[in-house]
Amino acid sequence: MKRPSSLKAQARALVPTLLLAALGAAGAAAGGSAPRPPAPAPSLAELKNMKYSGFVGDAGPVTLVDGKYEGKPYAAASASRRTVAFARDFRLAGDLNGDGQEEAVVLLAENTGGSGTFDYLAVVARQGGQPVNIATTPLGDRVQVRGARIEGGRILVDVLRAGAQDAMCCPGELATAAWQLKGKKLQEVATGVKPERLSLAAIAGTEWVLRSWAWDESVAEGIEVTFKVEGDRVGGRAACNRYFATATEGQSPGDLAIGAAGSTKMACPDPQMAAEDRFFKQLAGVNKYSFIAGQLALTWSAEGTGGAMLFDRRAAP
Repeated sequence: MKRPSSLKAQARALVPTLLLAALGAAGAAAGGSAPRPPAPAPSLAELKNMKYSGFVGDAGPVTLVDGKYEGKPYAAASASRRTVAFARDFRLAGDLNGDGQEEAVVLLAENTGGSGTFDYLAVVARQGGQPVNIATTPLGDRVQVRGARIEGGRILVDVLRAGAQDAMCCPGELATAAWQLKGKKLQEVATGVKPERLSLAAIAGTEWVLRSWAWDESVAEGIEVTFKVEGDRVGGRAACNRYFATATEGQSPGDLAIGAAGSTKMACPDPQMAAEDRFFKQLAGVNKYSFIAGQLALTWSAEGTGGAMLFDRRAAP
């Protein structure tokens, strides 16, 4: 009596397997195959070592090596030359044309020997497995990128640029621009966002985390320094202790003075205390705030030296 019951159970267990086999056979007969997952957007390493084109003034394409390109001097014994650089580690990824494949968006900075620096957005797609620059558009001369994102297939970029009354050296207009990828061109589209004037409100309420002491000097692992603006005061963590100070804007856009910092008095290991001492020294010399490829830059000078500390926004939990 048990044997028929066992055979029925085995038959029932075979049904899903037989159905899958039948479906697979039908697909094979129809010449179909399982869809391949889309390839990932080009990586930072790829983006920093490839060819880009579409620069203003019919300037020819360049090939970056480790994120840099340097042309030949314009004249013998001259240091003036064309340069193109990959802006920090700026990279966005998203589907810009609805094909199910993510493109990468990068920021490039071109200098042709003068005082100006032209920034560009460049779109890179993977074609035949290789990254290819398919579209490039200028942002403008000495435009600072405060932040960027891809939403609904559009590239939105928050910028600080020179307004009608601003000198090129001292941009003071906050604006948001947007582009859509149309074939092999980036077409600018309206955002409806009204331009505003730069003030500390533009960075207030956000916790900024120190990533670099200088352009090419990253903060060591295990060291956390933060900076936050609340009204006319700044504060945060200085590697070990909490600190607070006053913040005063100057007459020119981006001018900033930080008052003497007060802090708690907790003791920490030597690496944290050394980082804290350095931060307080540089914080006291801050005279400017600006933006570089989405990072907050606090420019400082003290005792015949100076530089810029670079901060990232604290990611939302």
